[in-house]
Amino acid sequence: MPHPTHYTLFTPSCRATFASHGAELTSLVTSANGLEYLWPADPAVWGRHAPVLFPLVGRLPGDVYHHEGRDYKLPQHGFARDQQFAVLRHQPTELVFQLQHDESTRSIFPFAFELTITYTLRDTLLTVRWDVRNPAPAQPLLFSIGAHPAVRCPLLPNEVFEDYFFEFDHPVRLERHLLEGGLLTGQTAPVLTEGNVLPLRYDLFADDALVFKHYDFTRLTLRSRKSVHFVRFQFDGFPYLGLWTKRPGAGFVCVEPWHGVASPTGAPGELRDKEGILTLAPGQVFSAAYSIEVG
Repeated sequence: MPHPTHYTLFTPSCRATFASHGAELTSLVTSANGLEYLWPADPAVWGRHAPVLFPLVGRLPGDVYHHEGRDYKLPQHGFARDQQFAVLRHQPTELVFQLQHDESTRSIFPFAFELTITYTLRDTLLTVRWDVRNPAPAQPLLFSIGAHPAVRCPLLPNEVFEDYFFEFDHPVRLERHLLEGGLLTGQTAPVLTEGNVLPLRYDLFADDALVFKHYDFTRLTLRSRKSVHFVRFQFDGFPYLGLWTKRPGAGFVCVEPWHGVASPTGAPGELRDKEGILTLAPGQVFSAAYSIEVG
């Protein structure tokens, strides 16, 4: 019998759906009003919902990196989002996916790895946990990992994108790291001088994603001036954060906590020297988690 392609978690207040392709969250609906919070992956605009970025976050110059005297090509954000994951466990409120290295991954990423993704739904709070294990007997594992969930914005038919804003728990100062062709230029620009609200407008994203490093908040909430609905993201311990939408009129915004970041412009470099790359010794496990709460 063929395996199912989609899996669902339920609580009395919420339903979350996932695809085994990419271990991707594809739907997040509250039961009381049937409101869908997740972007439906319209291929005419942006054909993904919430891809998992692994073993790379962002882009490499020419999509190339060096490792141990060889060149490898790795597409932006890596390959996990396009792989078929195994399902280790599926219960009403918990779902566990796993991806392991094979010959096809080794040809572009010459490392052994085991990526386990655990989704847990409690009321209307979805927690996403990653565990990356290095199963190799002797070789270190070099990788990055990141999230890319896209939330519908606006959520309601009588609203527009500009009705929405990000709310921080305390006044913040935001400086973005500028991108060119998906690569960091080394330049920065102020986004918010001091405040706890960032109003959304499409021209904020005219030069690609807003990329933040060394920010001092671990939570932000997407809110509307016209309705009470919200989406709250919690991401403790993530050194990088991206905020992004595709283009004016795109009906979504992404909140992307990352362990890793795009490369700078210039020639391809050594993977071990890339900013944000994590190194796992044989047998070690790296764990990180973030959550999405809707209401």
